[in-house]
Amino acid sequence: MNSTVLFSVFLLLSLLFSVPSTAADKIDVVESETGFYYTIQKGDTLWDLSKHFNDSPWLWPELWEGNDQITNPHWIFPGERIRLYKKSGSQAITQTDVVQPVAVAPVKPVKGEKTAAPFFMYTSMDRVGFIRNPPVSPSGTIFEVEGRKTLISEGDTVYIHPADRAAEGILIPGSRHTVFRYMKPTEERDSTETIGTQHYILGIVEVTKKEPDMVLAKVLKSFRPIRVDDLLMPFSQRNSKIDLKPSVPGIDGQIIISEDHTDLTGDYMLAFIDKGRTDNIQVGQQYSIYSKKKIVLEKNGINAKNLPPVDFGTLLVLHTEQTTSTVIITSAAKAIVPGERFRTPIN
Repeated sequence: MNSTVLFSVFLLLSLLFSVPSTAADKIDVVESETGFYYTIQKGDTLWDLSKHFNDSPWLWPELWEGNDQITNPHWIFPGERIRLYKKSGSQAITQTDVVQPVAVAPVKPVKGEKTAAPFFMYTSMDRVGFIRNPPVSPSGTIFEVEGRKTLISEGDTVYIHPADRAAEGILIPGSRHTVFRYMKPTEERDSTETIGTQHYILGIVEVTKKEPDMVLAKVLKSFRPIRVDDLLMPFSQRNSKIDLKPSVPGIDGQIIISEDHTDLTGDYMLAFIDKGRTDNIQVGQQYSIYSKKKIVLEKNGINAKNLPPVDFGTLLVLHTEQTTSTVIITSAAKAIVPGERFRTPIN
């Protein structure tokens, strides 16, 4: 047996009997993954999956091209996770030839057969803010940072004043807390009364030491600049894997504003909508963003007619409150501004 064959056999055995990766390794792998995914089932082929998700089996090469881990398109294995893509020109918002993530509906299982549904991966769930009315009562306030720095970053030690006696029982060594800041959702004078208070997530800290009238904590994550006077609430880790669910029929609402109060110019930006749990909105539902134009039929401007609505983007619900929800823009053919409308998908 020559050296080339021996090396091939050794490589094959290494792959078959390699030690499974640890949970920490898996976290590192998926840290940058965002998009729609599907777990391959027994009997699946790229041809069939392309037909199901893209309405055309002939687009399977693009599905293959978007998943570098598939070395041979004729060999895909149950349990393997693939990212779902489709060609924009086939059934998309724009008419370009770029390949972009596809917004998909949950799979309808064949009678008597269990079928895996597609899901959305968003590994930054811990930084997703929300609008709540009334606002969260903070458990503590950062009043100083070691080294007297202006901007607080990962690894820094901060000093925290507990909000009250009850908070002292929460701020114990080893406990983790989310750092946040209150914000007005819009510039309207009464926006906090009519809409609620925006909770802007800044980072995560872990309490290291308890002293009389204060606690010390280490900054574990800094999503955005943290400052003195920023607030704390108990940390609760959220699942990055979001199962897709059917949207609510007849929903027609409005995008309040983006999380960072900027125009939503690209995919995977966060925003808030004016519908929530009272409207049966749930995490994992998808809705279409649309525009509605009016044309003037006469020069005097008296006679006007509404044009049919045109969908130009999609959003996915990440978090729900009573009357508002936090969403991620999964596709957009143009910049989205506050006040843009969204609705239950037509298809």
